[in-house]
Amino acid sequence: MKLATYISDLLYRYDCVIIPNFGGFITNEISAKVNHFTHTFYPPKKQITFNSHLKNNDGLLANYIASVEKIPFNDAVSKIDKQISIWTQSLEKESIEIQNVGVISLNKDAKLIFEPSTTVNYLTNSFGLNSFNSPAIKRLEYKAKAKNLEPVVPIVSEEKRRRKTPVFLKYAATAAVLFAVGSFGWNTYNNNQYQQQLLAEQEQQASVEKKIQEATFVIQNPLPAITLNVAKEVQNYHIIAGAFREPANAQKKVNQLIKKGFDAQILGVNKWNLTQVSYASYADKFEALKSLRKIKRTDSSDAWLLVKEF
Repeated sequence: MKLATYISDLLYRYDCVIIPNFGGFITNEISAKVNHFTHTFYPPKKQITFNSHLKNNDGLLANYIASVEKIPFNDAVSKIDKQISIWTQSLEKESIEIQNVGVISLNKDAKLIFEPSTTVNYLTNSFGLNSFNSPAIKRLEYKAKAKNLEPVVPIVSEEKRRRKTPVFLKYAATAAVLFAVGSFGWNTYNNNQYQQQLLAEQEQQASVEKKIQEATFVIQNPLPAITLNVAKEVQNYHIIAGAFREPANAQKKVNQLIKKGFDAQILGVNKWNLTQVSYASYADKFEALKSLRKIKRTDSSDAWLLVKEF
């Protein structure tokens, strides 16, 4: 079983992936940064850390393996346990590499040490972005070169400049003055036209609003009502809070959960004649697993996920 591949797949979608009885991989988003010494730009990414205290099975990894390999949930859990057993035995002799995730080893105190992989960026918003180098701009050097390229203008006496002034420049100056006067007159004319047009539009808008306020709309032949048949969302995933022999105790549990803010309900009687109570029900499997992890952490570690196929 390629457990490393399944862990890598889930790290793209979730911030925490727990391997039961081993530990959990946690991702933290890091902003883009620049190394001013090497002039290297790095895109935003997810940094992976490892917490050996996260060992409780939240069902995320096992459910994903079961859905991909199309096997029962319990078989997926057994496969994970076998792989963890192999990893544990290997760690006593050498470090193990989890492909595209990182390397795990034991230190002198027999504690797990994790070194994350830098080859994969698990932040989907940065897909296709790679680090790149940009050479520093040598402003002083270019400034010196530009100074050397400045043209040298010869000095000509005033009398000689007047004597060599072409006749066509005099006509060009006269044309420029006439053009400026004409432009001023044209701009004044356009401004007057714009003001008149704006005033006319305001009067027309006021007339339209007055007619709308005075009008009475009567629909002689109303359209028939349309009935839409909307398919009801099927909620196959239920987070179970408990199962009770007495229905009264089940209802009492529902009331307690509702007071806590859960969308609790009675699911019915199972094959052992016990009344099942759920924290909430979901149509999406991943949403259900996300809520299950939160409930295990904040309310009850005995909660579990029930999947009903119709």
